[in-house]
Amino acid sequence: MLRYTLMRLGIFVGCLVVVWGLVYSGLAPRGLGDSNGMWVVLLALLLSAPISFVVLRKERDRASVQIVEKVDKVKANLEANRAQEDGVDDAARAQGQTS
Repeated sequence: MLRYTLMRLGIFVGCLVVVWGLVYSGLAPRGLGDSNGMWVVLLALLLSAPISFVVLRKERDRASVQIVEKVDKVKANLEANRAQEDGVDDAARAQGQTS
């Protein structure tokens, strides 16, 4: 998961550098007034999203498999705890009925 996040951040930073270069060279429009920095960041986000969607497909699939495995493990532990509590409750009820 960390690897995917770092790769996505790297693509964003690369796009940020490219957009910054295009804006300051005059090939891309500047923002209005003092919004130039925000304009560059928004353009970089707009460009990096589809690039990372396509380029990082395999890494995203690996990360999602890891997440699913962790969620399944937590669910199994929760179910085991729930079954253990039900067993204790059943034993307490049985003991209460016999006395």
